[in-house]
Amino acid sequence: MEIRPLVDRDPAPAALGLSVTPEAFAAQMAVVAERGFTPLTTAGLAAAWRDGTPLPARPLLITSDDGYEGVHRHALPVLAKHSFASTVFVSTGRLRGEHDGGGALDTMLDWAQVRELADAGTEIGGHSHSHPQLDAERLRFETLRCREIVGEELGTAPVSFAHPYGYSSRRVRRAVREAGFAQALAVGNALARRRRGPYALERVTVRRSTGTEEFARLVEGRAIARNFAADRAVTKGYALARRARGALRGHWI
Repeated sequence: MEIRPLVDRDPAPAALGLSVTPEAFAAQMAVVAERGFTPLTTAGLAAAWRDGTPLPARPLLITSDDGYEGVHRHALPVLAKHSFASTVFVSTGRLRGEHDGGGALDTMLDWAQVRELADAGTEIGGHSHSHPQLDAERLRFETLRCREIVGEELGTAPVSFAHPYGYSSRRVRRAVREAGFAQALAVGNALARRRRGPYALERVTVRRSTGTEEFARLVEGRAIARNFAADRAVTKGYALARRARGALRGHWI
């Protein structure tokens, strides 16, 4: 599953659709605990699948993209209360600090907060440098620069990546692998399956409008296709449009 990037009671208007309230997030994590799920990091799940290590009962990923400050302020205490593992995928060029190039929709983490998340057991993954729609011109820079900065700031390079906007293609997945990442997440709004391969693992989106009962159905894997039918149609159309633009430029992306 994917928690939305921003956990905040009153986010900026442009980020509202990307958010959940702190109260909703706390209620959702209570559901995860009550139903006996075992949250893992993205790296932990991928390593178990790669090595054939048995997974714990009812494994679950709790992930957040971009690196908004609310993950530290609101989500971390709830995750710590339940001793839940999670993964935060950061766009290094949007976090507050010397690498900040602007463009964020709301307040972002600073690197001290990122280190506190990592020290608390949160996996820090990459989410590109400037969060573009990845294309051939910037693909190599965006993946390599992101991994380089996280490595410099934390002392350990990230091994997991989340594709910006949840989109990936064979070209993008190859670039992510060549940059040194061992696995990557898309969105897809489907349960993660080993057969998808390590660079296109799917997630389910949790929105601000997702009620507790709907959340419970999602984590149980029920009614996912019906819930996200419209999203899949939009995603398919978007992928076709990207492919058409790539063909006009003389390359497939």
